[in-house]
Amino acid sequence: QVQLVESGGGLVQAGGSLRLACLTSGSIYKIHETGWYRQPPGKQRELVATITWGGTQNYADSVKGRFTISRDNTKNMVYLQMNSLKSEDTAVYYCRSNANPISSSGIYPLTGNDYWGQGTQVTVTS
Repeated sequence: QVQLVESGGGLVQAGGSLRLACLTSGSIYKIHETGWYRQPPGKQRELVATITWGGTQNYADSVKGRFTISRDNTKNMVYLQMNSLKSEDTAVYYCRSNANPISSSGIYPLTGNDYWGQGTQVTVTS
């Protein structure tokens, strides 16, 4: 199976920075894309940023210019550098990977399954 573990959340003052990390591990054939999502208190989960295996990045308008997503394919790690944090960035941040687990059949679809981490809390105080 495939597991995701997030780390790096915490409490920070407005204007500060945090770096989140997401490790995708397990019996993995290929990771297509990894993304960060967040769920503010009382709101629905929303996209923050995604990055493909090849490095193509996508950001929510609310974080463009402040957040940077990156990946280290050798370690199956994805990072989210968050700068100029605002109180509205307060949320539980989740990591999601779309990946193909190793198959005994040796047959792999072009898109994989979505796997989610447990989430890490980010709290920005004003």
